[in-house]
Amino acid sequence: MTDSSKRPLAVFDLDNTLADTAHRQRFLERRPRDWDAFFAAAPQDPPIAEGIELVLESAQECEVVYLTGRPERCRRDTLAWVAAHGLPEGRVYMRRNDDRRPARRTKLEILRRLARTREIRVLVDDDELVCEDAERAGFTVVRARWTAPSAALEAAQEREGRT
Repeated sequence: MTDSSKRPLAVFDLDNTLADTAHRQRFLERRPRDWDAFFAAAPQDPPIAEGIELVLESAQECEVVYLTGRPERCRRDTLAWVAAHGLPEGRVYMRRNDDRRPARRTKLEILRRLARTREIRVLVDDDELVCEDAERAGFTVVRARWTAPSAALEAAQEREGRT
């Protein structure tokens, strides 16, 4: 049963949806992947204009929440980045530090939990597998296709459960 007294949720991914990770992809292209360096560079991510415009527009009618595959240990940097770029305040759902499940599983689990009590107006994400599974589960999805796809990031999201 949804709580109709509250605004619907607009759920936004961060990496390559709102934050451009291109400058830190190099850390995933080497062997072994340097996850510490990859996440340490996140505060320098430039914002992606298309994503920022959509989140600001969505905030007019919806409560914005952020759903990221980033590990919990990145929370402080993530919150600082959201604030520094003038994005709407909102709850941030992150992966447990030890959770290596594919992003499509972890994100869908959180979406379903949120949908038990709130209407989810839209999910905005760049991960095609997350988008496909969310659509199959009945969620409205906007595919964030405003950055070049990264094979290394895709492998990290799906096979390594890292972001």
